[in-house]
Amino acid sequence: MDIHFQQISLIELNSVSQGDDTLKKELIEIFLEQIDQFSSNMKRFFLGNDMENLAKEAHTAKSSVLIFGMKETGTSLKEIQVQAENKKTEKLLSLIQKVELEMKTAARELKEITGNL
Repeated sequence: MDIHFQQISLIELNSVSQGDDTLKKELIEIFLEQIDQFSSNMKRFFLGNDMENLAKEAHTAKSSVLIFGMKETGTSLKEIQVQAENKKTEKLLSLIQKVELEMKTAARELKEITGNL
C-alpha cells in the first residue's frame, strides 16, 4: 500500500494503532503539528549553541519519526543527538537541514494518507 512513499512506511503505525483509522489519523495529525516545531527548535538550539537542548529535541523527534517508519531520518536524528551531546558541531547544520527536508516530504505523504482515512 505505501510502496510509492519516499519517506514513510505504515507498518509501525498500523501496529501501534491496531488498524484503528481514527487513532491513525490522530497520530498523524499530532506528528504534522510537531514537524515545524521540531525543525524550528533544532535550528534555534543549534544557532544558540544550546547543544543540550538540541540533543533532547533530536531524541524526541526520533521517537516520533520512527512511528512512521522513517528509519533513515531516525538515524540522522540519533546522529544529531550524539554529536550535540559530544559538542561536535561540524555536521550538525547539514544534518538538521536533511532531517527538515525529509520531515516535510513525510508531511506531504501523511496528508495524502489522512485524506484517505
